[in-house]
Amino acid sequence: MQSGYYSAAAGMVTQFNRLDTIANNLANVNTVGFKEDNLIVGDFMRIYKEARDKLPHDNHSENGAAFLNRTITKAPQVVDAYTNHSVGNMQLTDNPMDFALSREGLFFLVKTPQGVRLTRDGSFTKNEDGVLVTKQGHEVLPSDYFEAGGNIEFNEDENIIEVDKNGQLYKNIPNSTNLVLASKLFIANPDNVAFLKKEADGLYRYDGMDDLFSLEETGAVLQGFTEKSNVNAVKMMTQMIETNRLVEMYQKAMKVQMDDMNSDAINKIARKA
Repeated sequence: MQSGYYSAAAGMVTQFNRLDTIANNLANVNTVGFKEDNLIVGDFMRIYKEARDKLPHDNHSENGAAFLNRTITKAPQVVDAYTNHSVGNMQLTDNPMDFALSREGLFFLVKTPQGVRLTRDGSFTKNEDGVLVTKQGHEVLPSDYFEAGGNIEFNEDENIIEVDKNGQLYKNIPNSTNLVLASKLFIANPDNVAFLKKEADGLYRYDGMDDLFSLEETGAVLQGFTEKSNVNAVKMMTQMIETNRLVEMYQKAMKVQMDDMNSDAINKIARKA
């Protein structure tokens, strides 16, 4: 079978992967705190430059080139994926239980059944026990969680809640409008956001969780705001159109390859007959 058919098929698979990523971004364009995902597509020359020093041949010229041509050909393929962690637009909600982080790389900590996770979604609420939780019911963690444990809790008379720019919470004295110190939100700044692993509901898993500590001063907490998704819908739609056109191009290339192979096979059979 002609190698061009394999190349076109591989290119189409790559574009299908791009379509999946783009569709997921568009589906979350209105999800609070969502961060855009992207794929890096590499060509033959890039992969060759990365792999030429570790080819499975002593001879890194002729045999090495033959190996790469056989196994990779010139088909584009996904070589990496990354998440764009830039800050999304801030949306005013006037809900005192909504919090947003205006700096890139900062995260709230929450407790889930699978363990402690990070999130940018600060649209919190109080559950029936007065505990501060996410909309999915995950407990929002205080700054001293790793030393003292616990959660952030308010009784039914503490209905005035304010927060400063560093995440320090204040609550009213029962039957009064006077405010006193409450818990402080755990706001973390992982060393490298590239090590974050996305999970459902806007959560991130981080293998270096034990090394995280709560920042004393961030100046980044906004009350009454939520951070919108950083997905650019216009850019995503443009990429979707481009990707669909590439899929069509690869389909046509595969059809041409298949027609040529069928034609060659028919002619050869006819000559032998």
